[in-house]
Amino acid sequence: MAPLSVNKEIIRLCADTIRVLSAEAVQRANSGHPGMPMGMADCATVLWTRFMRYDPAHPEWPNRDRFVLSAGHGSMLLYSLLHLSGYDLTMDDIRNFRQWGSRTPGHPEYGQTAGVETTTGPLGQGFANGVGMALAAKMTAARFGSQKQPVLGTHRVYGIVGDGDLMEGISSEAASLAGHLQLGNLIYFYDSNRITIDGSTDLSFSESVADRFRAYGWQVVEIDGHDHEQITAALMKANSEAERPSLIIAKTHIGYGSPNKQDSEKSHGAPLGEEELIAAKKQLGFSTDQEFFVPDSVRQLWAEVRERLDREYGEWQRQYQQWRNCEPEQAQAYDRFMARELPDTLEEKLLEVIPEEAAATRALSGQVLQKLTELLPGLVGGSADLAASNKNTLKKYSDIKRGDFSGRNFNFGIREHAMGGICNGIALYGGFRPFGATFFVFSDYMRPAIRMAALMKIPVNYIFTHDSIFVGEDGPTHQPVEHLTSLRAIPHMTVIRPADGLEVAMAWSIAMRHQAGPTALILTRQKLPQLPREEEFTPDLVARGAYILAREKEARIDLILLASGSEVQLTLGAKEALEKQGYSVRAVSVPSIELFHQQPQEYQRKILPDSARAALVIEAGVSLGWGDLVRIPYAVVGIDKFGASANYQVLAEKYGLTTVNVIQRALEVLRSIQ
Repeated sequence: MAPLSVNKEIIRLCADTIRVLSAEAVQRANSGHPGMPMGMADCATVLWTRFMRYDPAHPEWPNRDRFVLSAGHGSMLLYSLLHLSGYDLTMDDIRNFRQWGSRTPGHPEYGQTAGVETTTGPLGQGFANGVGMALAAKMTAARFGSQKQPVLGTHRVYGIVGDGDLMEGISSEAASLAGHLQLGNLIYFYDSNRITIDGSTDLSFSESVADRFRAYGWQVVEIDGHDHEQITAALMKANSEAERPSLIIAKTHIGYGSPNKQDSEKSHGAPLGEEELIAAKKQLGFSTDQEFFVPDSVRQLWAEVRERLDREYGEWQRQYQQWRNCEPEQAQAYDRFMARELPDTLEEKLLEVIPEEAAATRALSGQVLQKLTELLPGLVGGSADLAASNKNTLKKYSDIKRGDFSGRNFNFGIREHAMGGICNGIALYGGFRPFGATFFVFSDYMRPAIRMAALMKIPVNYIFTHDSIFVGEDGPTHQPVEHLTSLRAIPHMTVIRPADGLEVAMAWSIAMRHQAGPTALILTRQKLPQLPREEEFTPDLVARGAYILAREKEARIDLILLASGSEVQLTLGAKEALEKQGYSVRAVSVPSIELFHQQPQEYQRKILPDSARAALVIEAGVSLGWGDLVRIPYAVVGIDKFGASANYQVLAEKYGLTTVNVIQRALEVLRSIQ
């Protein structure tokens, strides 16, 4: 696409308008980061007025260019662009920057403001999200592209990253993979202003970013970030590169236009101050008597840009409808893909593949995945170099690789940080249901991305295997103990730890039907038996988070045994032994505390009645978190220390995760309340 030709002076005035609006909004809020928007206003203005394809009237246009502000602290740059370009963001929204209930929060938040493609806060996350979006575009083009009428997945992903983004390790991982896959549809500006909160980057950052990215396989262009001709030439060069992602290193001045705080950390994370704001407005040629003022010529420029974008959207719509008419089956498949459509019989079909014999839940998950991929074309994913252990390879499908994005298996390499952020970008793109797999203990490497998925309420799925100390001989470095509680603490996160094949199948159906947040499946390395259940049991009870596995034999309930995952089998042996001693015991499987908390109080009290005398929780993890679930006297057989290196049967005995110890602890609990 050829860049729009516009008056150079008006473009400059537009950039200065963004600088002033950003500084004024930060000043009014008495909080924020004016320096980055003031420094990157030129690059952003040229990009948004002359190159990017988007339509404020149709913000969900599937073939729009995506813009990722990875340096999210500079959010006023994005809000100014959204307001001026015609998105549903008013000047009152600009004035209410960082205020309660506003559509202009401190960092961009997905779902709050039209035009914001992803939530960017932790530095580097947006960088990885953009890689995921570019990858998703390539996959979309491979699935639904038409040589005669290419209308889907043909756009680009643009973004702005800063020094902080490129210092964070996640950006290194994501950039390496993007270069390896030759994502030529990915173009980032690097705001190289050489200033961080603590001062000059010379304090801690002296590498050659250009050489580093060239080594990753990126095209690198170095420019003066305030020279509009250089910015334009760099973007044209980046757009003409088909195979390599591009990094445009823009040398800029943080706080550009501020007489006393330009090139200083003082403009990074705090308002300029009233006097300095006035001085900056004078230097930029703006009246000091007007606030939040947009010159008529700037409004006119953006009106012309909108007219051009509207025509481009209309032409795309014409081609899109032509494609739909010529390829009706493809069009219907695309509609189902974008809707993430699932069959009504999903649960039945997944349950059919579960064997009767004992198996590790990771292996059972792998069997369910094979069936699930037949039912959900948008399911894609991979692991951090652990596919053989995580059992996540989609066997009927090829790997995604450079030049061929038609497959469904990712090879993320040993890059858990990037895997999490890239999966978020793929989910944000639409249509796809991505999963990332690794050992449960390494979910810590992914935690910022997991938290962002939960914050955005996007349907990303995680396969976390080797779920406890029963990993065995690898020892405490590979044995998760605090991780269940840690993940359960994240709002909008659904954690499911299935106890056998039936629960695994239902866990996957729950995950696929859940569209408003991420889901983690926590799976065993060791084999587990298929559990016997009550005659009145129905598989849909798993979706309620907890259910009665084996009922008490008397009218009273002396003890409720609760467990998740591999420990559920212990409840049955303990129940049988305790009943021989005259106690009335109920066994309850709790695959998901979060799902159980969502149930009506009536159901919760039915499973865990207040009339029961006591409860005993058995879980191979720390004992925190169960007090919110159990409201009667209770104790926990758990692990409030790190594991050790030994055979898993030995560990079970040493850490008290045996039927014998559960019985002993149960008797202690019962005797303590007599």
